[in-house]
Amino acid sequence: MYRRNNTEEQPPVETKVWECSSEDCKGWIRDNFTSSDKPSCPLCGSEMKEGTRMLQAINNPGNHQ
Repeated sequence: MYRRNNTEEQPPVETKVWECSSEDCKGWIRDNFTSSDKPSCPLCGSEMKEGTRMLQAINNPGNHQ
């Protein structure tokens, strides 16, 4: 099996996310991948609300928040 790196898989951690407020949309985005303090859903454009999810840790070196 091919892997991009040889690092051991990390356990999920509680991660701050933004979740779409529309009941018809399942869109969400990690907080450290947003470019605004109050993002809109990238799928439907609805308002988003803060939440948390258990996710693999991912660094975003382009985010300077």
